[in-house]
Amino acid sequence: MAGNIGLFTHLCASASFTLLALLLLWVWRVKPLGNALVLACTATALWAAIIGLGTLAAYPPVKLMHLSELLRNISWLNFLALLLALQADGTTGTIRGRPWRPLFLAGATLALVLVLLPLLPQVLPSWLAASYALVVLVWLVLALAGLLLIEQLYRNAAPEERWALKFLCLGLGAIFTWDFFMYSEALLFRQLNPDLLQARGLVNAVVAPLLGVAFARYGSWRVQLQVSRQAVFHTVTLMGAGMYLLGMAAIGYFLKYMGGTWGTVLQLSFLVAAGTLLASLLFSGRLRALLRVQLSKHFFSYRYDYREEWLKFTRALAGLSGDVAEGIIHTMAPLANSPAGLIWGGSEGQPLRLLAHWGMPVPEGAAEGLGNLPAWLQRTDWVIDLAEWRHTPDLYTDLELPEWLGNNPSLWLIIPLTFRDRLEGVLMLKQSKLKHSINWEDRDLLKTAGRQAASHLAQHLASQALVEARQFDAFNRLSAYVVHDLKNILAQQSLIVSNAARHRNNPAFIDDMINTVENSVARMQRLMEQMRSGVRSAAAGQVALAPLLQQVVAARDETRPVPQLELVEDARVEADSERLATVFNHLIQNAQEATPVDGRVTVNLNIDRHQAIVAIADTGRGMDADFLRQRLFRPFESTKGLTGMGIGAFESREYIRQLGGDISVESTPGAGSVFRVKLPLVADQADATADAVADAAAHSPIGQLD
Repeated sequence: MAGNIGLFTHLCASASFTLLALLLLWVWRVKPLGNALVLACTATALWAAIIGLGTLAAYPPVKLMHLSELLRNISWLNFLALLLALQADGTTGTIRGRPWRPLFLAGATLALVLVLLPLLPQVLPSWLAASYALVVLVWLVLALAGLLLIEQLYRNAAPEERWALKFLCLGLGAIFTWDFFMYSEALLFRQLNPDLLQARGLVNAVVAPLLGVAFARYGSWRVQLQVSRQAVFHTVTLMGAGMYLLGMAAIGYFLKYMGGTWGTVLQLSFLVAAGTLLASLLFSGRLRALLRVQLSKHFFSYRYDYREEWLKFTRALAGLSGDVAEGIIHTMAPLANSPAGLIWGGSEGQPLRLLAHWGMPVPEGAAEGLGNLPAWLQRTDWVIDLAEWRHTPDLYTDLELPEWLGNNPSLWLIIPLTFRDRLEGVLMLKQSKLKHSINWEDRDLLKTAGRQAASHLAQHLASQALVEARQFDAFNRLSAYVVHDLKNILAQQSLIVSNAARHRNNPAFIDDMINTVENSVARMQRLMEQMRSGVRSAAAGQVALAPLLQQVVAARDETRPVPQLELVEDARVEADSERLATVFNHLIQNAQEATPVDGRVTVNLNIDRHQAIVAIADTGRGMDADFLRQRLFRPFESTKGLTGMGIGAFESREYIRQLGGDISVESTPGAGSVFRVKLPLVADQADATADAVADAAAHSPIGQLD
C-alpha cells in the first residue's frame, strides 16, 4: 500500500476533478456547454478513481478501466466539439455549416466496439480478440483527435480570446499529449510503461487548476472566428505528423513481430530513421512552402493568393512606361481575363474624359460622357457587372447609365479607380471569352488593384498638370519680357511723334526717324519669332564688347546726362549680341533716369584675369541696402513707380547668369550706384590674358628676385 504510487496519483486526480465538477455545478451558468463540461470533469474524476482503486485488486478490472477511459475521452472531445461549433457558427449543431454530431456518434460507437472486441474472445477469431495493438490504436486516435480540436480552437482564436483559451488548451493539451506519448511507446514496445502509467494520474491532477482558471476567465464561449490560411496549414501539418507517427508505430510493430531475432534491431533502427525523417520534413522550409501552395490550389476555399496577386500587380505597375493610362488598362485587364478596355480620368472639379483605349475602338456615343456614373461610383466604390445590371437592376440602386454604355454588349465590367477617397478614374473592361461572371473575391481583387492603379493615374495626371503649368509659366515669363521690350519700342515711337511737328522739314530728322522705325520693326519681328518659338535668345557667337558699348552709348546720347564711355581695352565674349546690347541699354537707361541732368553717367570696360567687367556708374539718387537685398532683382519691383515694370533688371541678371557671369551692385542713397556686369572671356582671349599676366609677373622686380 505504501509503495502504490499509482493509487495516490490517480486518487489525487480524482479529487481534483471532483472538486472542479462541484465548483462548476455551483457557479456555471452558460448553456449548453455547462452540462457537457460538468460531464467531462465527472467522467475524468470517475476514471481516475477506477484506475487508482483498481491497483488494489489482485486482478485489475480491465473492462471497467477501458470503459471509463473511453467515457472520459469522449466527454472531453464532445466538449471541445461543442465549443468549436459555437465559435465557428454560433450554434452547437454545426461546424462551419456542417452537422458534426452524426459523425461524432459514429466514431464513438466504433471506438466502443473496438475497445470491447478483446473482451469477447468466444465470438471472434483468437488473433483479433487478443489484438493488443487494436486497443492501443484506439487510444492513439482519440488522443490525436483531442490535440487537433485544441489546436483548431487556439489557432483560430482572436488575440483577445487567447488570454482565456490558453489555459484550457494547455490543460487539455497536456492530458492528450501525455496519452499520445504513452500509447505510442506502448504500441512500439508492446507493453505499457508502468512509470508513465503511474505518472498519468499526477499529470491530470496538475492540469486541473489550469482548467479552473480557464473556466473562471471565459465567461462566454461565443466568439465568431474565421479560418485563416495559416490555421489550415498548421492543422494539416499537425494531422499529417500524427498520422505519420501512427504509421511509424504500426510499421515498427510489424517489423518486430515479423523480424524474429532481428525484430528489436530492425524496430529500433526504423524508429531512429523515421524520427530523423520527420524532423527533417518539419524543419524544411521548401516542404512547408510546397505544402502551402498545394493547400491553396486544392484545399483552401479562396480563389486567389492575394499576396502573390498584389506583388505581381505592383511589379507590373512599377514597370509601366510611356502612356500610363493605357498601361493601366493592359495591367488590370488580365485580372479578369479581359482582352481590352477603356479608361477615363481627369482633373479635380472637371468632368471625366476618355484618356486611353486599348485593344478596342472608342464606342460610338462615348463623347456624350458618363452621366451620373462617376458620382455613383464615388458614393459606392462598387465594381459594376453590366450583364448583372441589365438582368437585375435593383442590385444597383439609383444607377443610371448613358445609353451608349448601357446598351453596349461588348463592355462587361466598370471598375472605380479611387485614390484617397476621390474617384480619379473609371476603368471599363471588354467582355471576356473565358469568364462570364465574377464573385465577391473577384470584386475585392479588382477594387484593391483599382486603388493601387488610381495612385499611379493620379500621379500621371498631376505630372501632366505640372508640365502644363510650367509651360504657361514659361510663356507668361516670355510675355512679360516681350511687354517690357514693347514698352521701350513704344517710348522710341512716342519720341518720334513728339518731335515730328518741330523737325518734319529737317532732312536729318527724317533720316533718323526712318532708321528708328526700321530698328523698331526689326525688334518687333524678333519678338514675334521669340513668341512663336518660345526661345528668348538667338544663337550665341563671339561679341566684341568695345564696339557694342560704343553703339549702345551712341544710341543713348540724346538723353541727358549723356553717358561717357571709358575703354581700357577690348574684350570678346560668347553671347547673343542683340540681347546683350539690350542688357547694357537697359542698365544705362536706368542710370540716366536715376541721375539729374547735371549729374554724370560713365561706362567702363576692363579685363580682370579671365573675365570682362563692364561698370556702369552714376551719381543719381542711389538705393538703400534693404532695396538692394530684397527688391532689386525681383520681377515687378521698381523704383520708377507706375512707369516701371520691374522686369528689366531681373531679365538682365538672368541672361548674364545664363552666359556664366553675374551682375553685382554697389549703391549709396543720395550718392549714386555702380552696376558691374562680369562676363567670361572667350577661351583664346582668356588664355592670352593669363599668359600676359604671367609674363608681367616674371619680368617684375619681385619676380626677378624670386
